[in-house]
Formats: sequence, structure tokens, C-alpha cells
Amino acid sequence: MRFFSSFVAQKITMRIIGNIEHPILKISVFKMDNKISVKFESGLYEQIYKFRSGEGVDTLEDVEKIVDPTFQAQVLEHLNLMHQMRNQAISRNIVVEEEDEFERII
Repeated sequence: MRFFSSFVAQKITMRIIGNIEHPILKISVFKMDNKISVKFESGLYEQIYKFRSGEGVDTLEDVEKIVDPTFQAQVLEHLNLMHQMRNQAISRNIVVEEEDEFERII
């Protein structure tokens, strides 16, 4: 119980420190304690990369240097792969009944 009460006493806050413009992705940058997180979102999918303090990534400007066009293109490739994997898993494992074009009237 002592651990829990001391843990609750620590206030952990995450705040958005900025966004990076992209025509397809929503890219949000967060800071919490000594970590920076970069979240990439596209439709149903997201990826998050975390950087600890001491890795040279401490500001939004540092993140913008790392998340260059090459990095962004690689993220898009992974998100497309995630979409393919999801659809293949659904196709393999879920039977979807086809709906009639028109409702049946009796």
C-alpha cells in the first residue's frame, strides 16, 4: 500500500508540444517527464516512437530533424503493411456473410 500511495502522490502529466504537418498522416509530439513521444496516425492505425532524455531529442525542433521525409515515408510503408496484415487476418479468420442486394420481402 505504501508504494501505491507514493505513486499516486506523483503527478505525471503528458502535454502536446506540437504537431508536424503532413498531407496524409497526423503527427503529434508529446512530452512526459524525460521522454518525448511522436505519434503517427492514419485512419485505424497508429505508431508511436519514444525518445529518452539524453538521446539528443529534447525539443520539437529536434523531433522535426529526426522525422524527416525518409522517416515519414518509412512510417507510411509500415502503416500500409499494418493495414494489409489486418485485412489478411480478417480474411483468414472471420467469415463475413454476404448481404443480399435487396431486402427480402415476404
